[in-house]
Amino acid sequence: MSNSVKLSVIIITKNEVNNIADCINSVTPIADEVIVFDSGSTDGTKEICRQLGARVYETDWPGFGPQKNRALQEAAGEWILSLDADEQLSPELKEEIITILNGEHNNAVSYSIPRKSSYCGQFMKHSGWWPDRVVRLFKKSAGKFTDDIVHERVIFSGKLAELKGCIIHNSIVSIEQSIEKMNSYSTSGSMRLTELGVRTSITRAIFKGLWAFFRTYILRLGILDGRMGFILAVANAEGVYYRHVKTWVRQRDQSK
Repeated sequence: MSNSVKLSVIIITKNEVNNIADCINSVTPIADEVIVFDSGSTDGTKEICRQLGARVYETDWPGFGPQKNRALQEAAGEWILSLDADEQLSPELKEEIITILNGEHNNAVSYSIPRKSSYCGQFMKHSGWWPDRVVRLFKKSAGKFTDDIVHERVIFSGKLAELKGCIIHNSIVSIEQSIEKMNSYSTSGSMRLTELGVRTSITRAIFKGLWAFFRTYILRLGILDGRMGFILAVANAEGVYYRHVKTWVRQRDQSK
Protein backbone atom coordinates (compact mmCIF):
# COMPACT_ATOMS: atom_id res chain seq x y z
CA MET A 1 0.00 0.00 0.00
CA SER A 2 1.36 3.41 -0.90
CA ASN A 3 2.01 5.99 1.79
CA SER A 4 -0.95 8.39 2.01
CA VAL A 5 1.29 10.99 3.64
CA LYS A 6 3.45 12.22 0.80
CA LEU A 7 5.21 15.23 2.34
CA SER A 8 6.14 15.95 5.95
CA VAL A 9 7.58 19.38 6.72
CA ILE A 10 9.78 19.54 9.81
CA ILE A 11 10.71 22.81 11.52
CA ILE A 12 12.71 23.51 14.68
CA THR A 13 11.91 26.64 16.67
CA LYS A 14 12.70 28.81 19.64
CA ASN A 15 11.13 32.25 19.98
CA GLU A 16 10.33 32.66 16.28
CA VAL A 17 7.09 34.60 16.65
CA ASN A 18 8.12 37.06 13.91
CA ASN A 19 8.83 34.33 11.35
CA ILE A 20 6.93 31.13 12.00
CA ALA A 21 3.54 32.08 10.52
CA ASP A 22 5.07 33.01 7.16
CA CYS A 23 7.12 29.80 7.21
CA ILE A 24 4.16 27.50 7.89
CA ASN A 25 1.81 29.35 5.56
CA SER A 26 4.30 28.94 2.72
CA VAL A 27 4.20 25.13 2.99
CA THR A 28 0.55 24.57 3.95
CA PRO A 29 -0.66 24.25 0.32
CA ILE A 30 1.66 21.30 -0.39
CA ALA A 31 2.34 19.63 2.99
CA ASP A 32 0.39 16.69 4.39
CA GLU A 33 1.70 17.42 7.87
CA VAL A 34 3.83 20.07 9.58
CA ILE A 35 5.90 18.98 12.57
CA VAL A 36 7.47 21.56 14.88
CA PHE A 37 10.04 20.75 17.54
CA ASP A 38 10.25 23.68 19.94
CA SER A 39 12.97 24.09 22.55
CA GLY A 40 11.55 26.54 25.06
CA SER A 41 9.76 29.34 23.22
CA THR A 42 8.20 31.95 25.49
CA ASP A 43 6.94 34.44 22.89
CA GLY A 44 3.86 32.70 21.50
CA THR A 45 5.61 30.66 18.81
CA LYS A 46 4.08 27.36 19.93
CA GLU A 47 0.58 28.81 20.04
CA ILE A 48 0.86 30.17 16.50
CA CYS A 49 2.11 26.81 15.24
CA ARG A 50 -0.85 24.99 16.77
CA GLN A 51 -3.31 27.58 15.43
CA LEU A 52 -1.92 26.95 11.94
CA GLY A 53 -2.39 23.19 12.27
CA ALA A 54 1.16 22.10 13.05
CA ARG A 55 1.91 19.27 15.45
CA VAL A 56 4.14 20.72 18.17
CA TYR A 57 6.61 18.84 20.37
CA GLU A 58 8.20 20.64 23.33
CA THR A 59 11.74 19.46 24.07
CA ASP A 60 15.12 20.44 25.42
CA TRP A 61 17.88 21.65 23.07
CA PRO A 62 20.41 18.96 22.06
CA GLY A 63 21.80 20.86 19.05
CA PHE A 64 20.65 21.33 15.47
CA GLY A 65 21.42 17.88 14.09
CA PRO A 66 19.98 15.85 16.98
CA GLN A 67 16.88 18.05 17.16
CA LYS A 68 16.15 17.63 13.46
CA ASN A 69 16.62 13.87 13.75
CA ARG A 70 14.05 13.87 16.56
CA ALA A 71 11.59 15.63 14.26
CA LEU A 72 12.45 13.23 11.45
CA GLN A 73 11.55 10.25 13.62
CA GLU A 74 8.04 11.64 14.14
CA ALA A 75 7.42 12.32 10.45
CA ALA A 76 5.14 9.95 8.55
CA GLY A 77 5.76 11.27 5.05
CA GLU A 78 7.46 9.49 2.18
CA TRP A 79 9.26 12.78 1.49
CA ILE A 80 10.76 15.12 4.09
CA LEU A 81 11.16 18.87 3.68
CA SER A 82 13.25 20.51 6.38
CA LEU A 83 12.94 24.25 6.92
CA ASP A 84 14.22 26.71 9.47
CA ALA A 85 11.63 28.99 11.02
CA ASP A 86 13.01 32.02 9.16
CA GLU A 87 12.64 30.36 5.75
CA GLN A 88 9.83 30.27 3.19
CA LEU A 89 9.25 28.53 -0.13
CA SER A 90 9.22 30.54 -3.33
CA PRO A 91 6.26 29.90 -5.68
CA GLU A 92 8.61 28.29 -8.20
CA LEU A 93 9.94 25.88 -5.59
CA LYS A 94 6.42 24.87 -4.56
CA GLU A 95 5.61 23.93 -8.14
CA GLU A 96 8.76 21.84 -8.44
CA ILE A 97 8.02 20.00 -5.20
CA ILE A 98 4.46 19.25 -6.35
CA THR A 99 5.91 17.71 -9.51
CA ILE A 100 8.18 15.48 -7.42
CA LEU A 101 5.32 14.42 -5.16
CA ASN A 102 3.38 13.42 -8.27
CA GLY A 103 6.11 10.91 -9.05
CA GLU A 104 8.27 12.84 -11.50
CA HIS A 105 11.57 12.62 -9.65
CA ASN A 106 13.71 10.58 -12.08
CA ASN A 107 14.79 8.19 -9.29
CA ALA A 108 16.34 10.99 -7.22
CA VAL A 109 16.09 10.49 -3.45
CA SER A 110 17.29 13.95 -2.41
CA TYR A 111 17.35 17.48 -3.79
CA SER A 112 19.60 20.46 -3.25
CA ILE A 113 17.80 23.80 -3.16
CA PRO A 114 19.31 27.28 -3.55
CA ARG A 115 18.75 29.74 -0.70
CA LYS A 116 18.19 33.45 -1.25
CA SER A 117 19.33 34.96 2.04
CA SER A 118 19.00 38.49 3.38
CA TYR A 119 21.40 40.26 5.72
CA CYS A 120 20.10 43.37 7.48
CA GLY A 121 17.52 44.01 4.77
CA GLN A 122 19.68 43.20 1.73
CA PHE A 123 19.54 39.97 -0.26
CA MET A 124 23.15 38.94 -0.74
CA LYS A 125 24.16 37.98 -4.28
CA HIS A 126 27.72 36.97 -3.40
CA SER A 127 29.71 36.48 -0.15
CA GLY A 128 29.06 32.73 -0.28
CA TRP A 129 25.38 33.39 0.39
CA TRP A 130 24.11 32.71 -3.13
CA PRO A 131 23.19 30.23 -4.40
CA ASP A 132 24.15 28.52 -1.10
CA ARG A 133 22.64 25.17 -2.12
CA VAL A 134 21.43 22.96 0.73
CA VAL A 135 19.86 19.50 0.74
CA ARG A 136 16.46 19.98 2.33
CA LEU A 137 14.12 17.67 0.41
CA PHE A 138 14.73 13.93 0.63
CA LYS A 139 13.05 10.57 0.95
CA LYS A 140 12.72 9.56 4.58
CA SER A 141 13.88 6.05 3.74
CA ALA A 142 17.11 7.38 2.23
CA GLY A 143 18.37 10.15 4.50
CA LYS A 144 18.91 11.61 7.94
CA PHE A 145 20.77 14.49 9.56
CA THR A 146 24.27 14.41 10.95
CA ASP A 147 24.51 14.78 14.72
CA ASP A 148 26.48 18.03 14.52
CA ILE A 149 25.45 20.57 17.15
CA VAL A 150 25.70 23.32 14.54
CA HIS A 151 26.05 23.33 10.74
CA GLU A 152 24.33 19.96 10.44
CA ARG A 153 23.68 18.48 7.00
CA VAL A 154 21.62 15.74 5.40
CA ILE A 155 23.41 12.49 4.63
CA PHE A 156 21.68 10.18 2.17
CA SER A 157 22.08 7.09 0.05
CA GLY A 158 21.05 7.46 -3.57
CA LYS A 159 20.78 9.99 -6.38
CA LEU A 160 21.00 13.74 -5.73
CA ALA A 161 19.30 16.22 -8.07
CA GLU A 162 18.99 20.00 -8.13
CA LEU A 163 15.95 22.25 -8.00
CA LYS A 164 15.82 25.76 -9.47
CA GLY A 165 13.22 27.38 -7.21
CA CYS A 166 14.67 28.87 -4.05
CA ILE A 167 14.14 28.97 -0.32
CA ILE A 168 13.75 32.58 0.81
CA HIS A 169 15.84 32.94 3.95
CA ASN A 170 15.26 35.97 6.19
CA SER A 171 18.52 35.22 7.92
CA ILE A 172 19.63 38.34 9.79
CA VAL A 173 17.35 41.34 10.28
CA SER A 174 19.63 43.58 12.37
CA ILE A 175 23.21 44.05 13.50
CA GLU A 176 22.09 43.17 17.01
CA GLN A 177 20.77 39.81 15.79
CA SER A 178 23.97 39.27 13.81
CA ILE A 179 26.02 39.70 16.98
CA GLU A 180 23.72 37.41 18.96
CA LYS A 181 23.95 34.67 16.33
CA MET A 182 27.71 35.07 16.08
CA ASN A 183 28.02 34.59 19.83
CA SER A 184 25.69 31.59 19.89
CA TYR A 185 27.21 29.87 16.86
CA SER A 186 30.79 30.48 17.98
CA THR A 187 29.96 28.88 21.33
CA SER A 188 28.40 25.84 19.66
CA GLY A 189 31.31 25.63 17.23
CA SER A 190 33.77 25.84 20.11
CA MET A 191 32.04 22.96 21.87
CA ARG A 192 32.32 20.92 18.68
CA LEU A 193 36.05 21.66 18.33
CA THR A 194 36.55 20.61 21.94
CA GLU A 195 34.66 17.35 21.34
CA LEU A 196 36.89 16.62 18.34
CA GLY A 197 40.02 17.32 20.37
CA VAL A 198 41.16 20.17 18.10
CA ARG A 199 43.96 22.16 19.69
CA THR A 200 44.04 25.87 19.00
CA SER A 201 45.77 29.09 20.07
CA ILE A 202 45.34 32.84 19.98
CA THR A 203 47.60 33.02 16.93
CA ARG A 204 45.52 30.40 15.16
CA ALA A 205 42.35 32.29 16.08
CA ILE A 206 43.71 35.48 14.53
CA PHE A 207 44.79 33.84 11.28
CA LYS A 208 41.58 31.81 11.00
CA GLY A 209 39.57 35.01 11.44
CA LEU A 210 41.61 36.88 8.83
CA TRP A 211 41.22 33.99 6.40
CA ALA A 212 37.44 33.98 6.93
CA PHE A 213 37.32 37.69 6.04
CA PHE A 214 39.49 37.22 2.93
CA ARG A 215 37.46 34.23 1.77
CA THR A 216 34.11 36.02 2.20
CA TYR A 217 35.06 39.45 0.91
CA ILE A 218 37.55 38.59 -1.85
CA LEU A 219 37.31 34.95 -2.93
CA ARG A 220 33.52 34.81 -2.61
CA LEU A 221 33.15 38.32 -4.06
CA GLY A 222 31.57 39.91 -1.02
CA ILE A 223 33.06 43.16 -2.26
CA LEU A 224 30.34 43.14 -4.94
CA ASP A 225 27.67 43.16 -2.22
CA GLY A 226 28.73 46.67 -1.27
CA ARG A 227 28.88 47.92 2.29
CA MET A 228 26.78 45.06 3.61
CA GLY A 229 29.22 42.64 2.00
CA PHE A 230 32.02 44.21 4.04
CA ILE A 231 29.97 44.09 7.26
CA LEU A 232 29.08 40.44 6.64
CA ALA A 233 32.72 39.55 5.99
CA VAL A 234 33.71 41.17 9.29
CA ALA A 235 30.92 39.29 11.09
CA ASN A 236 32.10 35.99 9.60
CA ALA A 237 35.66 36.75 10.67
CA GLU A 238 34.53 37.54 14.21
CA GLY A 239 32.56 34.31 14.42
CA VAL A 240 35.56 32.21 13.41
CA TYR A 241 37.91 34.18 15.68
CA TYR A 242 35.71 33.79 18.75
CA ARG A 243 35.07 30.12 18.02
CA HIS A 244 38.79 29.47 18.36
CA VAL A 245 39.30 31.88 21.26
CA LYS A 246 36.51 30.22 23.25
CA THR A 247 38.05 26.83 22.50
CA TRP A 248 41.49 28.03 23.62
CA VAL A 249 40.10 29.45 26.87
CA ARG A 250 38.27 26.19 27.59
CA GLN A 251 41.42 24.16 26.92
CA ARG A 252 43.49 26.50 29.10
CA ASP A 253 41.04 26.18 31.99
CA GLN A 254 40.90 22.39 31.67
CA SER A 255 44.68 22.14 31.86
CA LYS A 256 44.89 24.00 35.18
